[in-house]
Amino acid sequence: MNNRIIIMLLFSTCCYLSCTQKTVYQTIIRNGLVYDGKGGEPFKADIGINADTIAFIGDLSNATAPNEVDAKGQAVAPGFINMMGHSEETLFADGRGQSDIRQGVTTEIFTESSFGPLSPTMKAQLQNAQGDIKYPVSWNTLGEYLNTLEKKGISPNIASFVGTGAVRQYVIGEDARDPSPKELDSMRGLVRQAMQEGALGVTNALIYPPDFFAKTPELIALAKEASAYGGTYSSHMRSEGNKLIEAVSELIQISRDAKIPAEIFHLKAAGKPNWPKMDSVIQMVQNAQKEGLDITADMYTYVAGATGMTSCFPPTLQDGGFGKLWQRLHDPVIRKQMATAMDTDAKDWENLYIGSGGAEHVLLLAFKQDSLKKFTGKTLAEVAALRGKSPEETAMDLIIQDSTRVGVAYFMIGEENIAKQVALPWVSFGSDEGSYTNEGVFLKSSAHPRAYGNFARFLGKYCRDEKRVSLPAAIAKLAALPARHLKLSKRGTLELGNFADIVVFDPATIQDHATFEKPHQYATGVSAVFINGVQVLKNGEHTCATPGKFLKGPGWKKQ
Repeated sequence: MNNRIIIMLLFSTCCYLSCTQKTVYQTIIRNGLVYDGKGGEPFKADIGINADTIAFIGDLSNATAPNEVDAKGQAVAPGFINMMGHSEETLFADGRGQSDIRQGVTTEIFTESSFGPLSPTMKAQLQNAQGDIKYPVSWNTLGEYLNTLEKKGISPNIASFVGTGAVRQYVIGEDARDPSPKELDSMRGLVRQAMQEGALGVTNALIYPPDFFAKTPELIALAKEASAYGGTYSSHMRSEGNKLIEAVSELIQISRDAKIPAEIFHLKAAGKPNWPKMDSVIQMVQNAQKEGLDITADMYTYVAGATGMTSCFPPTLQDGGFGKLWQRLHDPVIRKQMATAMDTDAKDWENLYIGSGGAEHVLLLAFKQDSLKKFTGKTLAEVAALRGKSPEETAMDLIIQDSTRVGVAYFMIGEENIAKQVALPWVSFGSDEGSYTNEGVFLKSSAHPRAYGNFARFLGKYCRDEKRVSLPAAIAKLAALPARHLKLSKRGTLELGNFADIVVFDPATIQDHATFEKPHQYATGVSAVFINGVQVLKNGEHTCATPGKFLKGPGWKKQ
């Protein structure tokens, strides 16, 4: 046989192999309707995944994979980002984060306060304040905390802001005073350290002490430090009720003066007299955007907020921290002052008791003491009647007896405003809750239904049923918008080379089921979830995989 014949035979063999040999991926999602997250119309395509990366989008009929998902009749979208979550503790109890994962959430953003930096006093407080969920406080800085969670093993990705209240408490404690120039320099240094460790920016909750004690110049100074690293300023504003307009003005001023993007946490107008203010707030934000400021917001899809019963009391009476408040509640003179304050429509602080309309609209959610858990799910008015005391006295007594803020829900938000807000192109979504499993330790307390249904409720009720927003736009608001605002690289869209954070769901059936009466109920309609290329939800059930990573902010420097 001469050389030419050998070459022809080899060429024929190679051609045969190239035509018959199939490309192999680790995972292929087939036959789905792909929503790339950019807001455009969907298209039919397959997605190939290798390692943690989207390796191919298109026709994979001539490819194979050991793990194949048939997404026929379903939407394939980028994983959703919980823009404002509180799974800082719940992931210690169960790293699967099921109530969010089962809604398609792949990334949890920790906000308002932060679990670092911690002084020795703050570490002791965090350890001693733990309720049903127990964990060792073994870290000192924010970066160390996030690394601790990642090493423990978690399903969702995590990222965090650093709290302006945390750095304030670290340096000057919980007193109602301004920092000295030297103290402010120390606070700036702590922000810089957190940004280098991977913080997304600075955050606060200005209706609560000690954050409440910070004046605008202090916040601008700290925001400037975050801005230098490409970070974002995010805030539960100083008021969501009587001084809502003034609070939005402050946030816009901080954004402008610190040259930093800003995020309004859980946008709302709290208290019926304040509901008409929402149109003005929307106009203020849009005017700021026209000015060139990067202002966005997030929200939850329920008419009740949830926080502590201590939000019935003036922050000034909480000067020095919860321990001082607990002591003051034993003083008959101060108790009388507090009862009066609870029934006053205050202009200089956020009285959520008045904002909700009184004791009938305050639902008890969480107690630390087993002896008080029998009141979970009752209103403050109902418990007051059972005890034969006024609601004001009952609120103070419960806080004393539980030695906690006592978790409650306040019904204070207008449905008309929720419907209006969900359609705004600059509004994303956050649960303002932990991510739970509907078993074990989590059933010892109630929860806000937003923990189990916020994202499914948006897609089911407001997108599909009420048609407030198109499905392509809705998916962009759940993924691309928060990813862009937070500078989360290669997340939020389905593109070649991006991380494979992917959700497969049925737009026709996705539905929330959690209620205030029965909150521990999973949403349905999501069949598959991938995080960093690993399948964590298969046929609607958790796989127990824990591929979640600590996502670093734009200022991160490898230590």
